[in-house]
Amino acid sequence: MKHYLMFLLCLSSSVLFAQDYRPGLFFREDFKETPAEIPVSQKHIASEEVILSLYGPAQDSLKKSHHEQPVDDPYYLWSGLCLDSWAVTLKHKDKYVDLSSYAKIRWRSKQAGFHQLRIIVKLADGRWLISDLSDGPSSDWRISEFNVSDIHWWLLDIETVKEVRPLPNENLNLGKVDEIGFTDLMRGGGSNACSRLDWMEVYGNSISRK
Repeated sequence: MKHYLMFLLCLSSSVLFAQDYRPGLFFREDFKETPAEIPVSQKHIASEEVILSLYGPAQDSLKKSHHEQPVDDPYYLWSGLCLDSWAVTLKHKDKYVDLSSYAKIRWRSKQAGFHQLRIIVKLADGRWLISDLSDGPSSDWRISEFNVSDIHWWLLDIETVKEVRPLPNENLNLGKVDEIGFTDLMRGGGSNACSRLDWMEVYGNSISRK
């Protein structure tokens, strides 16, 4: 009987480990349901633990948008008025995130024209990276999921918000990421050439900033 109970305990521990190896939700940002406004700012952030940062020459033209019609129109970020490149990032005020193992990033977005929305990250060592994978044009809102391990990264110049050169994945450590965000590397062109983002989720293990 004793050996049988030990067997059940080991089996339960194995099942628990198998269920827990994927990291949980680090943060989700679904912007506040407030009237449209330019520019987007910290007051539009729904989570008290998340800090917003804007970058690039056209950062002041990013719009927190919403329309009365259609009735299910979300409260979202819109780049259509940007006359140059831009970038948006989010970070947890108390924690870094480990994106090195089974991490995922999900968002709901809607691009138009040739715009391709890409993930950007700021590592704890100060380097900025941008993903080769992207989310392209869609006729309606679409939820996309990225396995971080599938991404090949490029160095990003955050001042100009332009890609610089590809970086070998084996030389990158995503174990401590400071900021996570998005850009399409482009100027806007109204509703026919733009990026829109409704919400964003990051799945990864948390690391204290202290």
